[in-house]
Amino acid sequence: MLYLKVYLAMLICFFAVDLIWLGVIAKGFYQNQLGFLLRPSPNWPVAILFYLIFLLGILVFVVAPSLHSDSWKKVALMGAFFGFVTYATYDLTNHATVKGWPWIVTVVDMSWGTVLCATVAVSGYFAGKWLQ
Repeated sequence: MLYLKVYLAMLICFFAVDLIWLGVIAKGFYQNQLGFLLRPSPNWPVAILFYLIFLLGILVFVVAPSLHSDSWKKVALMGAFFGFVTYATYDLTNHATVKGWPWIVTVVDMSWGTVLCATVAVSGYFAGKWLQ
């Protein structure tokens, strides 16, 4: 039950932070850079499925193993690394296979994934510590 509650806390954090990124900070960035590839509107069921699986990865590989430690800084570093690796997988694969994929998107998106996952991992860690 603890991990379900931590997962839900992470879900709230993830959506809040990612919505700020997509809706305010990077608004227009992806459209300007990748408009030639984008759908008129996202396929929401697939996007939500990705978010749910991705958060499960952060929980299983970063947060759960860290709840027995007292180092939120280590959680932040591991979360950042998880985000870097996962976003690099997506962005570098696209860069290698999609004609016209811009380098700026690769760099910005990998940086964002690093920050996002570190933030969500730390939020999950503190939620787990509080709920224990």
